[in-house]
Amino acid sequence: MKKNIFYILLIGLITLYSCTDDFAELNTNPNQITTESLKQNFNHVGAYFPSMLKAISGNQVMHNLNNDSWVRHYATPTPFVGGINNTTYYPRWIHQYWNRIYGSIMAPGRQVIQIAEEGGYDMFVQWTKLIQILAASRLSAYHGPIIYSNYGTQGDVMYDTEAELYTTWFSELDKVVSTFSSDTSYSGFKDFDASYGGSIPHWIKMANSLRLRLAMRISKVNPTLAKTEGEKAINDPGGLITTNAENLMLSLYGDPFHEVTIGFSWNDTRMSASMESILGGYDDPRAPKYWSPVADASLVADHPTFPYKGIRNGAYLASKALHLPYSNISEDFKSASDRKLVDAAEVHFALAEASLRGWSTPLTAHAHYEEGVKQSFAYWGAGGVDAYLANNSGTPLNYDDVVETGDVNDFVSRISATVAWDETGTNEEKLEKIMTQKWIAAYTNSIEAWVDHRRTGYPKLPYNYQNDSNSDFGVVPGDEFMKRMVFPVGEKTNNASGYSDAVSKLGGPDEINTRLYWDTGGSNF
Repeated sequence: MKKNIFYILLIGLITLYSCTDDFAELNTNPNQITTESLKQNFNHVGAYFPSMLKAISGNQVMHNLNNDSWVRHYATPTPFVGGINNTTYYPRWIHQYWNRIYGSIMAPGRQVIQIAEEGGYDMFVQWTKLIQILAASRLSAYHGPIIYSNYGTQGDVMYDTEAELYTTWFSELDKVVSTFSSDTSYSGFKDFDASYGGSIPHWIKMANSLRLRLAMRISKVNPTLAKTEGEKAINDPGGLITTNAENLMLSLYGDPFHEVTIGFSWNDTRMSASMESILGGYDDPRAPKYWSPVADASLVADHPTFPYKGIRNGAYLASKALHLPYSNISEDFKSASDRKLVDAAEVHFALAEASLRGWSTPLTAHAHYEEGVKQSFAYWGAGGVDAYLANNSGTPLNYDDVVETGDVNDFVSRISATVAWDETGTNEEKLEKIMTQKWIAAYTNSIEAWVDHRRTGYPKLPYNYQNDSNSDFGVVPGDEFMKRMVFPVGEKTNNASGYSDAVSKLGGPDEINTRLYWDTGGSNF
């Protein structure tokens, strides 16, 4: 807690530093904070970082009612806006994450870069760039083209195409890794870095892992560039995040875990039916680490040995009270002090897929797949991983919404994949196993799971029961999923030329069913 209070106080230094021009008119006070004293400990640039890092992950309307629902991790019991909202494919909340990334990361980051460049603090310049790449790549996963290379210019601002974004990010990561690698003992970050305590070698691993993530995103649309950049990340001497001790963990800076507030204070989120289906069918020991069991045994009469109940995403919700008895998140999250952003399990699953695609990887696809599962189990403190990996019979359960009459909200699972690896399977069958386990492991960090689902089609998740998409924002067919979020409405009026440019670069209309650059559809191989 003391560490979190320290980082929170650092945020206040931004305001202090911005007001130092007024201090020139005051008599010298030996106890006052001056520009020079701030520079001695890097506070004049470092004080921005806790608030920028904190802003990477958003809240209810940025994630829980968007990507968390679209990729079937959490579901809401609440029929917001008459039950017609983002979760039923009719956008009500559009601009919140956009505003957060630009207002709390891109804008202050631009100021930090200016200060750092003027003072010759190139390490801080590159740290800022790395955080901006991480944040902007998450935002692009929502909208597609975004404002990046032209950010901060006057007048109507033009967007980058997605192809341009990835080329730019790879080039910027080259500079980040090169600069960091030239001074791995640098200690300037330590007072502002709640994730790695200022360890440059850890940030190098994170940068390489981020490169691998971005390379895998474009593996179908530009396989040559993807392989080049993926293998660059794999072969860099600085290494990748391959153990949980190296995970990039985002400090909550004393705040509660977002889903604790959403789940316990507001009662607006619960276990998804897909989590019930997949974790229950696989008898997954991580279930109690993720969710709380139900108190009413009648809710799980169809699988009494798995006491967890979820809500179908895009469900018909007659009233909020009906589904509140379903599984909430685990009580353990009430004591959480951080959350993962890039972790060892994700990296190993990416390496498993890379191996299938013919990239040079440290281990086989089989070995990386099993290591990804093991790292996830270890992260959550779950036992029984060996027996889990040997399970070649369990498959996801069909779902019955027991508080509704008849087949309302029910579904038959489309997943036939088991957990155990089968070396004789096709690459598609192997990829389905990888992506299904990657989806499970991505719990609490679902943006990349949403990317993976759109680009690969795995896991084979259930479609929305209630689909309210229409010509206002685009129609999602009943056997498809929401592909993207539309651009913020304000862009149409406040950045008219930029908006028109963005739509031309999108490759389709500004609608929720327009595929993003890397979402090519069709076979994965």
